Amino acid sequence: MLNLTSREIRLASRPTGVPTASNFTLAETTLEPLQDGHVLVRNLFMSVDPYMRGRMNDRKSYVPPFEIGKVLEGGAVGEVIESRSSNFKVGDAVTSRYGWREVFMTEPKELNRVDSSAQPLSVYLGTLGMTGMTAWAGLSMAAVKAGDVIYISGAAGAVGNVAGQLAKLRGCRVIGSAGSDEKVKRLLEECGFDAAFNYKSGPVLDQLNKAAPEGIDVYFDNVGGDSLQAALSALRIHGRIIACGGIAGYNEEKPKPGPSNLFNMTTKRLTMKGLIVGDWLERRCEFEKEVGTLYQSGKIKSMETVVEGIDQAPEAFIGLFDGKNVGKMVVKL
Repeated sequence: MLNLTSREIRLASRPTGVPTASNFTLAETTLEPLQDGHVLVRNLFMSVDPYMRGRMNDRKSYVPPFEIGKVLEGGAVGEVIESRSSNFKVGDAVTSRYGWREVFMTEPKELNRVDSSAQPLSVYLGTLGMTGMTAWAGLSMAAVKAGDVIYISGAAGAVGNVAGQLAKLRGCRVIGSAGSDEKVKRLLEECGFDAAFNYKSGPVLDQLNKAAPEGIDVYFDNVGGDSLQAALSALRIHGRIIACGGIAGYNEEKPKPGPSNLFNMTTKRLTMKGLIVGDWLERRCEFEKEVGTLYQSGKIKSMETVVEGIDQAPEAFIGLFDGKNVGKMVVKL
């Protein structure tokens, strides 16, 4: 396939504070002819995720920073359109880390074949993808069990809504917080949460105490900030915290001071564990079997917000920090 062109999003400059459109640039590139042993893929959906904000800074983290002038990367699901490898055939649905571009070629080891009967295919970026696996891993890590009362911040986000649905299926009482009354309604009506509140409507601790007057056993932290401080007060003796994310502080140039009640970790004998889903990849098949079965049977719903066009990908990403997504934010290419 000669002279095939693809559009891609590159990092134009490193953001200061909240990213803006000027930090990104849309470019067109011409792909070389496909080499033996390689596969050509057209992306159908790509993922935008809050963790990508950290990779836009020029400092070390658990993943290397994005390079200025280079195409960004992230989760994507697409279709094989040409193959010179016996591992894949034309029409196969595959996931990869080659997001932020329309078409790419790569070696088979960089691709993961998925079952195209699961629709929409964007579910492999959310409920059946890395965000869904993050939720599943977090609950496993904290040994969440029937009877636990669990509070989830950022509950209407990609990880939070799946964590809540899975916890409910495990017999927990599930409480969530989100940034709008509409999101709260969806958590209650679509995801089966037992209680939910709008964190913008009043102090988080007051609302959490109202939802769980006898305290909570587990806090699934996607936000940090006030939600973490509230949870430290509401947690019972031997409570557990799953430290998954802290979107409230991702755009801060200088980190804010930590919770003033951190000594509760000692007095309540709490456990707090950091979660990076990459540490759980050896259990990916276990996750896919369990959650895939739940999804196909209708016991778990996939919540997503879809933006169309690669040129809209930067705005979709920026929208994550304004709470414009319900569930997983994906870009349809």
